[in-house]
Amino acid sequence: MAKARGNSSTKSRGNSRIEHGSGDGFWDRPMLINLLADVLLLAGSALLAWAGALALQRLPVFPLTDLVVAKPLDQVSRTQIEQTARNALSGNFFTVNLETAQAAFERMPWVRSVSLRRRWPGGIELEIEEHHAVARWTPQEGQSRLVNTRGEVFVASTRESLPVFVGPEGSAPRLLARYEEFNDGLAAIGRRQVAIHLSAREAWQLKLDDGVVLELGRDQPKHPLAARLNRFTAYYAAVSSSARSRLQTIGVVDMRYPNGFALRASKS
Repeated sequence: MAKARGNSSTKSRGNSRIEHGSGDGFWDRPMLINLLADVLLLAGSALLAWAGALALQRLPVFPLTDLVVAKPLDQVSRTQIEQTARNALSGNFFTVNLETAQAAFERMPWVRSVSLRRRWPGGIELEIEEHHAVARWTPQEGQSRLVNTRGEVFVASTRESLPVFVGPEGSAPRLLARYEEFNDGLAAIGRRQVAIHLSAREAWQLKLDDGVVLELGRDQPKHPLAARLNRFTAYYAAVSSSARSRLQTIGVVDMRYPNGFALRASKS
């Protein structure tokens, strides 16, 4: 009887181990099942949202009906804005991609920056900051370039009479600052610049509206450019009109000397 009870006990323990091993499958792990359910639910929600967005974009609801230009423009035409809007503004009030449209409007000539805002229920407000040209810059790859009031170079063309800036790439802000400084000094004698040139060796040259070319040379602490220009304007104001005519005939006034200047015939 005792032996029989021992065999029964052994079989019972064996069965217990077999049952425990069969519980290691996927369907017997609630945490894994819950995780899979969460992943499927998330994926389904994402697909449903994507399908809803596509359906909303195709539905004729909340269409874009108005493009409002916030302020009057001088250089950018209505035709340019309309053509760009046809290609850049797609979708409806909610789905239109304003960042993509902004980039498209900023590629138009004379546009410095663009701001776009939605206007309920079906409008877009367009605000454009235009470049204001103050000078011409050296053309590049056959494209006309201009300098704006911030010293930035941009691609555009104009028939307006503007001074010419010539200098190394990246030096436009320096030329603009000097141009304004020199014009302040020349205003005392009623003259203005039609061209300003900065060489690779940092030498400055001005051409005035009466044809006189000023060689100012390089800026030096002991002999700054402003002092050389002041010396010229003082002489110009003191001489007679006939003497000024002779300056125009000679062409070049070399102001690089510390205490005087030299007259030189123009190469042209």
